[in-house]
Amino acid sequence: MIQDLFTPSVQHSLDLVGIFVFAISGALLAVRKNFDVFGIAVLAEVTALGGGIFRDVIIGAVPPAAFTDLGYFLTPLFAAALVFFLHPEVERINLAVNVFDAAGLGLFCVAGTIKAYEYGLGLTSSAALGLATAVGGGVLRDVLANEVPSLLRWDRDLYAVPAMVGAGIVVLCIHFEALNAYTSALAVITAFVLRLLAITRHWRAPRAWNRRSAVDEKATAQ
Repeated sequence: MIQDLFTPSVQHSLDLVGIFVFAISGALLAVRKNFDVFGIAVLAEVTALGGGIFRDVIIGAVPPAAFTDLGYFLTPLFAAALVFFLHPEVERINLAVNVFDAAGLGLFCVAGTIKAYEYGLGLTSSAALGLATAVGGGVLRDVLANEVPSLLRWDRDLYAVPAMVGAGIVVLCIHFEALNAYTSALAVITAFVLRLLAITRHWRAPRAWNRRSAVDEKATAQ
């Protein structure tokens, strides 16, 4: 299990790092949307904690960890304050933010899948909730910012697919009774590397086969 990889304190620290980076992405979008300080804080909190809260509510792990651990709640606020005062500098280190975001994606999709399975869900449902843990906050962020969620847009680098692969590796290992610290780490690293490759090589999901272009559709309408 992923809990066997690290001591509880190290696992908690990794969770906080992932939460912090996710919160940074939410706060940056709020700045680009010209939100006020409250809007920046809300988007940071939602982006960082939304996926985990959704998972915990579905599996019955209530109250969610975000409401029982003060560190989980305060970390996004710290990220929001950092972006509020230093957003030009944070924008300039976007590559580093993306790397940590990819690491958080890998960690959360695996941890979410394992937690869902431990609470009695089946393999498919556990994988789905692992995916939701990793990307749910980003979806809520985009909806609140009145944007089409990034993971649904063809012009964005693959984001959900690496999380799906990581969650899929976990449920396969569970099915074949091979889930342990090493295979959990393999799932995290696989999702992490796939996301980094998607960023650097601009991998994108295919669109509908023989799809007409927007120009063709406009001409037909006229």
